[in-house]
Amino acid sequence: MKQFLYLLLFIFPLTACTQQYRDGDIIFQSSPSRQSAAIEEATQSPYSHCGIIFYENNVAYVYEAVQPVGKRRLDEWIESGVNAEFVVKRLDTVQLTENKIKALKSYAIEQFGKNYDGKFNWSDKEMYCSELVYKCYWNACQIKLATPRPLREFNIDGPIVRKIMKERYGNDIPYDEPMISPDQLVNSRLLITVN
Repeated sequence: MKQFLYLLLFIFPLTACTQQYRDGDIIFQSSPSRQSAAIEEATQSPYSHCGIIFYENNVAYVYEAVQPVGKRRLDEWIESGVNAEFVVKRLDTVQLTENKIKALKSYAIEQFGKNYDGKFNWSDKEMYCSELVYKCYWNACQIKLATPRPLREFNIDGPIVRKIMKERYGNDIPYDEPMISPDQLVNSRLLITVN
């Protein structure tokens, strides 16, 4: 009997059998990159990257906007962050129905293959991480997690931010471009902390 149980664990590891999170949960981390340092400086937040958790055949994936927009296994996503630290948030006041989860996942998959938007434009042509999360919830479920803010309202006077903006925009900085940050999402009044 014991050998049979070991065989089952080998074929179906616990990480694949138990669903610690739910489809649609939002996960946040700090990424070890220069851009992430700029995002954290601009938002005065420890979080610079985020994505949405979905299960496929009992395996958790994070749908995310990197280059290109796609998905990664949850364990790989966590390990890629600074010190493998992360936080997971979930809708508090609104229950995601099965149809809303399907719509959310479908919208995210439609974005797969798009280029990462390093200039943080609000158009749908390219996507950055928090934009993907925000637009998935808004376009698929009409749930507004936060309110986009113009670039000028972020903390853009820090040295790291100034250097990145000069590299990306030159002298044509889009101060009025609406943007959404991981910090705005992680602090959304609609979300509660799961982990």
